[in-house]
Amino acid sequence: MAGAGAGESLDLPVVDLASSDLAAAAKSVRKACVEYGFFYVVNHGAEGLAEKVFGESSKFFEQPLGEKMALLRNRNYLGYTPLGADKLDASSKFKGDLNENYCIGPIRKEGEANESDDGNYGASAHSDYGVLTLVATDGTPGLQICREKDRCPQLWEDVHHIEGSTLHRVVAVGKERYSVAFFLHTNPDLVVQCLESCCSEACPPRFPPIRSGDYLEDRLRARYK
Repeated sequence: MAGAGAGESLDLPVVDLASSDLAAAAKSVRKACVEYGFFYVVNHGAEGLAEKVFGESSKFFEQPLGEKMALLRNRNYLGYTPLGADKLDASSKFKGDLNENYCIGPIRKEGEANESDDGNYGASAHSDYGVLTLVATDGTPGLQICREKDRCPQLWEDVHHIEGSTLHRVVAVGKERYSVAFFLHTNPDLVVQCLESCCSEACPPRFPPIRSGDYLEDRLRARYK
């Protein structure tokens, strides 16, 4: 664990998709989302595919920079983003995060130094923009989560790897780290707003209604300034 209030690594809930008790699995997913915002998934059936994807990822990112730049990110944020051109935490004092990525595709995390609160990150602190994110990693450590983002100082907990949108970040651990993420978003025309049953005159909505596509565009524009 890094940062203030250091302690032991966090053991996240494990959801077994091969379980015969689907009701129990569903309850464990709900509990994990409410308490952590993260959980592990095992026996998902994509283990072999993930291994192949990591192999192809390595081949792509090991190419000369000039060849990768030929596939530079376009106006729709699809394509290659070079090292330091991606900044997930707008408040970071650094120009960009220590990663290069390809969207839609793999993300390579560069780990050139030990993590510290004054150092840079493979992926600086952020909450994901959509409904659900599925991530496969190559087993290299570095992922941390912060369950209480408004706490001061924030408490960051290490998430260990197991075989098989909470605030989070990826710290530099002295070696390359690969991950593949699938981001599930809503229909871009969907208007996201507080449910009537969750607000009142005494407790009005914290945020105004917003079109899902506009929200995503705003977040991506800020990320790739």
